[in-house]
Amino acid sequence: MQSRKILCITLGGTSENVEAELRSAGWDVVTAVDPATARQILRDAHFFVCVLIVNRSDHEVIADIEACVKASVASEWVGVFHARAVEAANFRDLILSYFFDYHTQPVDLRYLTQTIGHAYGRAALRAAHETQLRRSENMEMVGQSGVIAQLRRQIRKVSSAGAPVLICGESGSGKELAAQAIHRHSSRSSGPFIAVNCGAITPSLIHSELFGHERGSFTGASSDKRGLIEAANGGTIFLDEIADLSLELQTNLLRFLQEKTINRVGATKSVHVDARVVSATHVNLAEAIAAGRFREDLFYRLNVLSISVPALRERKEDIAMLAQHFYERCMAEKKKRIEGFSKQAIAAMMAHDWPGNVRELYNRVQRAVVMTERRMITPQDLGLAVSESRIGIGLDTARIMAERDAIHLSLNRVGRNITHAARELGVSRMTLYRLMEKHGIALDAELGDA
Repeated sequence: MQSRKILCITLGGTSENVEAELRSAGWDVVTAVDPATARQILRDAHFFVCVLIVNRSDHEVIADIEACVKASVASEWVGVFHARAVEAANFRDLILSYFFDYHTQPVDLRYLTQTIGHAYGRAALRAAHETQLRRSENMEMVGQSGVIAQLRRQIRKVSSAGAPVLICGESGSGKELAAQAIHRHSSRSSGPFIAVNCGAITPSLIHSELFGHERGSFTGASSDKRGLIEAANGGTIFLDEIADLSLELQTNLLRFLQEKTINRVGATKSVHVDARVVSATHVNLAEAIAAGRFREDLFYRLNVLSISVPALRERKEDIAMLAQHFYERCMAEKKKRIEGFSKQAIAAMMAHDWPGNVRELYNRVQRAVVMTERRMITPQDLGLAVSESRIGIGLDTARIMAERDAIHLSLNRVGRNITHAARELGVSRMTLYRLMEKHGIALDAELGDA
């Protein structure tokens, strides 16, 4: 649970009495006396509630207030203003657009403290709801493309069944992420999820690792050991790169799928295991069967339900959003002052073919965050060539592409919250809905039936 920390920003004059009252009420108050300081603080930390006390009445106060609130549109803002200030139409519009509530001076400190408590409770509730909604509906899969929306629908369908699932897709495309989503949305979600990379275990040990062994069954077997399949009892066993299994192990796996029992190495009796099998491969199994490297009967046992994870080049409209997601994840571990991606970096990422798929994108973003010496990440930081793909495409097309990219990034930055995204983009909710429809950005692909 987040601590009771709030940001108190004072524009002009002092607010010592307000800060003292809030601290006495148990709030951990962080202070700022100008928009620049406030923005710096908000870059380094998120606050559920921000209190803005305005003791000025000059013509620039509106711009300063907007600069503060736009630095954290996800926070709940509580304002303290002069009574005559709210008589101005532009000031009222500002309050209605950005503030949870406001008070006029002289302020009733007890009432202000109650308002902040209500705002904090609402912010905490919304944060918990949006986190659960994103994890549940987005399945931890960032993107708004049609192919990702289709993948989410397929995962929901296969999750409700208990049959084996075969996931196909190129290396680095996110097959294990899909397997985890299937497990989380299944009736087995409370059970274990055991992931096994069949190509990463030493061939001489993989039999023991998968099926376990009895004490004394071979040199070094000093005690009984459960295998990974047995460890998945009541849950899901994910066999990644299933095509790397030897023919002997394929036979043992086939028996488990048929009988739901396994034999530990050196055991004289079978053990019943209730685990759902989800497997994955980047290999064309039909070709592997034709070449005698994969059992046809095992293929049909594994391929009861199948889904395909798209390559990153097939969902290029998600690249900017994925890059922003990885950037924010990497920045959470750094103290560097990096403001994001340059336009040239976005263009270079859009032009790249991504043979390593999502894994390659993450690695390049991680390297750029560590190595860049600039405020904005460049194509060179990403190790990509400067793209000239937008040169000569025409002003109208460039404007449409920029508009679509801005909407994607804003929606991702505020957790797909339409109200906050509209505020950040400076448009109304209805305008944002219209623009999303224009660019084919379907909110229901992210939020299900909501």
